[in-house]
Amino acid sequence: MSEAYVLTLGQNSIMLAILLAGPILVVSLVVGSLVSLVQAATQINETTLTFIPKLIGVIVVIILLGSWMLQQMLTFTYGLFTSLPNLVH
Repeated sequence: MSEAYVLTLGQNSIMLAILLAGPILVVSLVVGSLVSLVQAATQINETTLTFIPKLIGVIVVIILLGSWMLQQMLTFTYGLFTSLPNLVH
């Protein structure tokens, strides 16, 4: 196992984590900002009000992109497992 392989594996792992978490985090950020804007405009100071819209947004993203996310994880894991025999010298 060379240093280049370890660095490439780490880089690919981090990129996959960012790619998979990105849509969920962006939706959560947008929904939270919109709810906070509505709270500021109406002067409703309820801290738990942002939880349900964020939860619904995250569930919608997982329903829409869940199969793609799973496919990305499976592809990465399959590539990792198929490269294991080549690492033993």
